[in-house]
Amino acid sequence: MKPFLDNFKDFLTNLFQSFGWAWWVEIVTQNPRCTYYFGPFLSQKEAKAATAGYVEDLQQEKAQGIGVNVKRCKPDNLTIADDLGERIDRRTGPVFSGLM
Repeated sequence: MKPFLDNFKDFLTNLFQSFGWAWWVEIVTQNPRCTYYFGPFLSQKEAKAATAGYVEDLQQEKAQGIGVNVKRCKPDNLTIADDLGERIDRRTGPVFSGLM
């Protein structure tokens, strides 16, 4: 029974994501200057519950000035490294923007 429920939840999450209704955790750090997106989640409650683990991981990586926002969105890139002028999609790798 659990695989069916997991599959149904994944289906709903993907459906919500396609319409921009899925919830995401947006984390902005000041050092390094980055914006990270974690998700998608089916509910705001589920996204908020996952937030502590993401913040803890960034703290272990010595990130500073961490701000968190849980919101509905449909991010194009999952990591935006402002210091490097690049956008990184954790699914595909670096996507460079600007002149080098």
